[in-house]
Amino acid sequence: MTQGLAELRGSADARALAGAQHLAYGTLRQAGRLRFHLRHLTHRPLNPPRLAGHLLVALHELDAELEPPYAVVNEHVTAVARRHERARGFANAVLRAFLRQRDGLRRAAMDDDEARWNFPAWWLERLRAEYPDDWQTIVTMQNQPPPMTLRVNTHVTTLDDYRRILAGADIACRQTGPEALTLTRPLPVAELPGFAHGLVSVQDRGAQWAAPLLDVADDMRVLDACAAPGGKTAHLLERARIDLLALDSDAARLARVRDNLQRLRLDTAELRVADAGTPADWWDGRPFDRILLDAPCTGSGIVRRHADGKWLKRAEDAQHLARQQTRLLEALWPLLRPGGRMLYVTCSLFRVENGERVARFLARHADAALESVAPEGARAGQLLPSADTDGFFYARLLKT
Repeated sequence: MTQGLAELRGSADARALAGAQHLAYGTLRQAGRLRFHLRHLTHRPLNPPRLAGHLLVALHELDAELEPPYAVVNEHVTAVARRHERARGFANAVLRAFLRQRDGLRRAAMDDDEARWNFPAWWLERLRAEYPDDWQTIVTMQNQPPPMTLRVNTHVTTLDDYRRILAGADIACRQTGPEALTLTRPLPVAELPGFAHGLVSVQDRGAQWAAPLLDVADDMRVLDACAAPGGKTAHLLERARIDLLALDSDAARLARVRDNLQRLRLDTAELRVADAGTPADWWDGRPFDRILLDAPCTGSGIVRRHADGKWLKRAEDAQHLARQQTRLLEALWPLLRPGGRMLYVTCSLFRVENGERVARFLARHADAALESVAPEGARAGQLLPSADTDGFFYARLLKT
């Protein structure tokens, strides 16, 4: 979709790309309603199918009234014709029909769950069951653009010093955590003062809880079991001089971790491409004092940052991922020394991946105890999406 939008704007420069991304994210966040509109305007499968992408973006611009209607229609009909000349008339008819029927379509969309809330029906059903008092707030918050929060690299500077640097660049912010500054207005990372020199990283406030909850100290042996893209890895190294092993099963993603650590002047960790769930392939037999298990999950707590996620996931994916989470927990627990701690983390809201996974693990392991620590504002370890944070789950397990 982004490639097509860049073509619409007719330029590959940074401003055009930013505009394309803005349209793409807006379209994906409102895709439930936009698909509803398109179904009621076409009444038949589109040919070619990729025509739907053009029309959904156009409907988003018209529905959100981002530009004058005549300009949107002309721009998108021209773009369609460049790829599918025979579809020019059809695209023109659909978009003009929407302008005539817009008020009626908007009213009708309020009676359709996916169209009204812009989430798949199965997702809404699960949220209603698990968060009966909060589900509407959750979906409303996740249909908004996310905050842009920075983590100051206290290994090389201080939060107060960096806040003064931002003020000098006329960039407004507010403090949202011990090392966290949330910008009033998001901007490209290339425009962040000192970013290239490692003064700061972009990391959601909810994700910044991992390092303090793991409670590392100098000289500890620490495992970051699923490290990419490396934000939590770097945060651990910023807080203490530790012997850190960072794993990821994807070599390309692990290369991003290496790049991040080099930028932050923290390239002291050992990085290894490996599946954390098969320790026989990589473990040297020395136990760890701390293990961070940032487990693969549905990402249901961060879909405002990955707006396509809610449309790509299926209802059965959570159960499939829960099996992977169990496999990792079982494989890594024997690697932790007595008295050591494991922090289990997901960026999910679904209980099958979170509290249920931990409860079943505790029932199987008499030497595991759940410690009563949690991020500020969390309920039983669950952070819900808010103005300052995405959705995360945290559980700290002590090996007794």
